[in-house]
Amino acid sequence: MKILHFFKTYYPDSFGGVEQVIYHLAEGGAKYNLKSEVLYLSRRGSARNESYANHVTHRSNLDFYFASTGFSISAFRDFRDIASAADVVHYHFPWPFMDLVHFCCRLNKPTVVTYHSDIVKQKWLLRLYAPLMHTFLSSVDRIVATSPNYNSTSKVLQRFQNKVSIIPIGLDASEYGRVSEDKRKEWANKLGGRFFLFIGALRYYKGLHVLLEALVSLDYPVAIVGAGPLEDNLKLLSAKLSLKNVHFLGALPDEDKNALLELSFCVVFPSHLRAEAFGISLLEGALYKKPLISCEIGSGTTYVNIDELTGLVVPPDNPLELRKAMRRLWNNPELAESFGMQAEARYKSYFTADLMVDKYRQLYESLLT
Repeated sequence: MKILHFFKTYYPDSFGGVEQVIYHLAEGGAKYNLKSEVLYLSRRGSARNESYANHVTHRSNLDFYFASTGFSISAFRDFRDIASAADVVHYHFPWPFMDLVHFCCRLNKPTVVTYHSDIVKQKWLLRLYAPLMHTFLSSVDRIVATSPNYNSTSKVLQRFQNKVSIIPIGLDASEYGRVSEDKRKEWANKLGGRFFLFIGALRYYKGLHVLLEALVSLDYPVAIVGAGPLEDNLKLLSAKLSLKNVHFLGALPDEDKNALLELSFCVVFPSHLRAEAFGISLLEGALYKKPLISCEIGSGTTYVNIDELTGLVVPPDNPLELRKAMRRLWNNPELAESFGMQAEARYKSYFTADLMVDKYRQLYESLLT
């Protein structure tokens, strides 16, 4: 069965959560005889039949951006040609340009949309885009929500319940390789024996300003891994609050990130807006048996992290409650260890890449039969 994934960007140009999902579907599908290809836009220009890991990718030239949406003239032709050989076309939402390509090419193929997130920030553009968005979602055969939480709280998804399936995001533990003893010692020397860990892009919805404010009067070490548009502002805020034990580590290679996951005491994930639809970093923490702290924002974060089972869940945008949660775990290492064990068990039961791929396989087959 041939599957074409269509998204605005992909490895090696970018390394976000959606790209990670597509990668696991493409790589993990081979054991189920799913041959996945990926079409995306790139500033590197157009190219066909490139290889990434063990699957095929295609690039259309990224011509320009408008309102954070990539556009490409060549993508219309590329999509029509490549999709004509596919059995199923798998879209990844949101990306308004994708809707235009879908309607202009008019391919008679089974279609799946993974609904990764509502459009949260650009509300004025959403008013303009809403008619096209609803027409697009009405036209596809199946919509996948990544958690029951997001499905129940998304006003958009509530309009399409007759075609929504729930398939949680999964990770492949084998992708998280062993860490050398030298690398482990290097980070242990830099950060000490216990520290809180955040991993993610430094974007507006990640709630990192809340984390920094929660650290006032606390001396807990915190490692922040990732880069993004708010990096300078967050560093200024940290200095303004006179925080002495916050380490902005920037984007790191996988081995360094894995070493930090191994060594960390707890994964803290303060995202305060529902643009954070799932929280893959929480899954990574669970995979490494770490207790989790997250916020209740009506998204998949509290499908991964169950309050008082795998960690603690606090109200969003509330430094005081976040501080209390961090203090509680710091002062109760036995409780933190118990949460970490439960987090790993939940990962194995619900969030492995193999479970995700198999559920998509069943969905694809149902559309073809």
